[in-house]
Amino acid sequence: MFILSIVLQSWLLFSMAFFGGSKIAGAQHQVELFDSIKLPQWFRVITGYVQIVGCIGLIIGYWYPGIAAWTGIGIGIMMLVACLSHIRVQHPFGKMFPALLNLVIAVAIVLLNTDELSHPFG
Repeated sequence: MFILSIVLQSWLLFSMAFFGGSKIAGAQHQVELFDSIKLPQWFRVITGYVQIVGCIGLIIGYWYPGIAAWTGIGIGIMMLVACLSHIRVQHPFGKMFPALLNLVIAVAIVLLNTDELSHPFG
């Protein structure tokens, strides 16, 4: 199970780094996405930074699985809100899919590291 957790953490790490970095950099597709879900552009930037903080938590989680679990909870909440935002404006499923996939992966990371939640630093 440890290897599965590492693989899922790595997937989520690269996904959060890519999407968070593109939000901070102001990539056109991110600007258009936030316009389409009717959220202000400053929220796009804040969301990007929160995703980068999540990346840091996932990196620390390689050594401390409890931190990976807590980070998974945070990212999971963020991805749930992202899915609800897509549903609110009636986006097609394809636009919501990355957030939904990352939500499922975040939940899996939490479930794989549940035993470590009570003592995140060992």
